[in-house]
Amino acid sequence: MTDITAINEADLRALNALRRKNSIIRRLLRDPAAALALLFIVLIVLGALLAPLIAPFDPYANNLRLRLKPPGFVGPDGSLYLLGTDAQGRDMLTRILYGLRMTLMIGALAVLAGGTIGVLIGALSAYYKRLDAVLMRLIDVLLSFPSILFGLALAAVLGPNFVSLVVALSIAAIPAIARVSRGAATVVMQQEYMEAGRALGLGDGALIWRYLLLNCGSTVLIYATLQLGQSILLGSVLSFLGLGVQAPIAELGSMTADGRKFLTNFPHVATIPAAAIFLIVLAFNVLGDALRDALDPKLRQ
Repeated sequence: MTDITAINEADLRALNALRRKNSIIRRLLRDPAAALALLFIVLIVLGALLAPLIAPFDPYANNLRLRLKPPGFVGPDGSLYLLGTDAQGRDMLTRILYGLRMTLMIGALAVLAGGTIGVLIGALSAYYKRLDAVLMRLIDVLLSFPSILFGLALAAVLGPNFVSLVVALSIAAIPAIARVSRGAATVVMQQEYMEAGRALGLGDGALIWRYLLLNCGSTVLIYATLQLGQSILLGSVLSFLGLGVQAPIAELGSMTADGRKFLTNFPHVATIPAAAIFLIVLAFNVLGDALRDALDPKLRQ
């Protein structure tokens, strides 16, 4: 009975640490900038997911008679090209919607894969002190390589495509998330419920999953939100350089690259996808800062 009571007390302490992070949405909505950023992110995610249903045209259908038309152009058949057309006569609005889908998918997969590996490395480094030096030195090695260098190397080996871009961005996301996770896990390791669980004979797996990882969640969530914006930006840069997805697939970075030769006379071809990248990254950064303020008790005081 004593052991059961002690286990329940240890679980209660861990759960109380998690419950202090509730009501996140309510706190975010109190911040106008965060609420606007969250609304914008929801809208672009919905636009990306529903692109096949809401896009007015085929994203890959060329019509050279309608090439490089300005925003608001009305075609001979009465069709409205709200954002104009590109050099192939394709509707820019349609291409932006499909480009959002690809750009967000690349960033999300990179953060999910790289973040999972980084969180595990950070947690294991904090829990097993004998692994700390080895794992952190490996992270230092990864930090010493520029992310674009990974993209160049993988493009040379795998070819410039979706897979090589996601792998490069995932590797680039690992070091920073691993260090943030290690810092958060080190703080959690000093909490009473970790000592209580260890004293009760709980296994390493239970301690790491039930107490360590779950209580690092808020810190990792904040950084993952910020990292998502950075991964989207870096992925767009690599695609702009020709190291990402290839034509005719719509992706915001490659669309910007395709339109740069028309900047003087037809600036909308490059500036619209570039503006979309800027707004997406800005929204994720604002949301990440707001999440930090909402989840960090010291910053709320």
